[in-house]
Amino acid sequence: MGAGKSTVGKALAKHLSWEFTDTDHLIEHQTGVSIPVIFEIEGEAGFRRRESTALASFVGRERQVIATGGGIVLAAENREILKQIGAVVYLSAAAGELYQRTRLDKNRPLLQGPNPRRKIEELLAARLPLYKEVADVVVETGRQPVYQIVNKISHALNLGQKTPAGTEQKATGTE
Repeated sequence: MGAGKSTVGKALAKHLSWEFTDTDHLIEHQTGVSIPVIFEIEGEAGFRRRESTALASFVGRERQVIATGGGIVLAAENREILKQIGAVVYLSAAAGELYQRTRLDKNRPLLQGPNPRRKIEELLAARLPLYKEVADVVVETGRQPVYQIVNKISHALNLGQKTPAGTEQKATGTE
């Protein structure tokens, strides 16, 4: 949460002239309610089921940049789908930075408890091995401009580069 998946994803998609989708926004569009409402009605388990369904809808599609929720890696089947649909980029940031970026955001149900910074640290500790398991590329977001992050991802995955035959690389990018 707060690593910049949506912001960087949109910029990367624009840079590549690919389609961009944020799975959280897709779920909100499909249900007609916000993520916090889904959590309130269905709990985290219900939201995670919806998240898995949304992710599976990208299998077989190309030229996509997909921003997923940070918890999507919790389900083993999602980790397999991520590996299947394309290159996975893990946007890394320190817990303190994530806290600063998310501290005023009321649309993050997992951070609505008494100590959101501690919750971020706990989530990061639990999820970090899973992020590393699926990531093809790890990019530290820090305080660098979005265009620099996009360039790092593009370069690391050879996306948008010309091949010797003069055609663009074909790859599906996910984040």
